[in-house]
Amino acid sequence: MKANFKSLVLISALLMPVATFAADGDPIETKLSDSVVTTKVKAAFAKDKLVSATDIKVETDSAGLVQLSGTAKSKKEAEHAVKLAKGIKGVTAVKDDIVVAE
Repeated sequence: MKANFKSLVLISALLMPVATFAADGDPIETKLSDSVVTTKVKAAFAKDKLVSATDIKVETDSAGLVQLSGTAKSKKEAEHAVKLAKGIKGVTAVKDDIVVAE
């Protein structure tokens, strides 16, 4: 009986993020695909030597619009971040709110 209770608690804890996604109004599939796009953009930044993955923030909406914000060391870095984001499958548009540090 204790094992069943522990299993139930563990399953409930694992499903909590999914329930939170569903509570926002968009279907779970949409929320998961948004996070996949965001993760792919962040991974592209992390692999790139010109773009700082820690200073540029990435958010994706349900329509595939990626919003980039944060700071870049140069205009070239900001432009390259936008170019990388546009190249990711699932991205429909990129909103550039990156501030260039001077």
